[in-house]
Amino acid sequence: MELTYRLQELDKAVEQILQNTKSKTLLFYGEMGAGKTTLIKKLVAALGVQDPVSSPTFSLVNHYESDEGSVFHFDFYRIEDETEALDIGLEDYLSSGEWNLIEWPEKVENLLGENTQKLHLKWLSENTRMLKFC
Repeated sequence: MELTYRLQELDKAVEQILQNTKSKTLLFYGEMGAGKTTLIKKLVAALGVQDPVSSPTFSLVNHYESDEGSVFHFDFYRIEDETEALDIGLEDYLSSGEWNLIEWPEKVENLLGENTQKLHLKWLSENTRMLKFC
């Protein structure tokens, strides 16, 4: 499934993700600037998180709480080795049954298993993105 959306229509993209995902572990692929973090911020808010959301570029994972449970947001852009993900307990997060939103999953692909939903984002123009479910 593919969805083209304008940045003003982020809610539409989030709605499609929540309606069509086969997993609570979402893998966000896309080049730098494709809109992964922006989309995740809206998604986290839609999951009921009231706290401000920021990218965990240096901490690797941010933990948010909502009435629905925990939401974990990962950013693996800066890791050099999959061992770093293991050191923060990635396997425990993935088996928690909670939402796991992962940016730069290609850096830890061997650790992810099959119960995931791949989402590819592509920058089309300043205000337009394409989201593809794989």
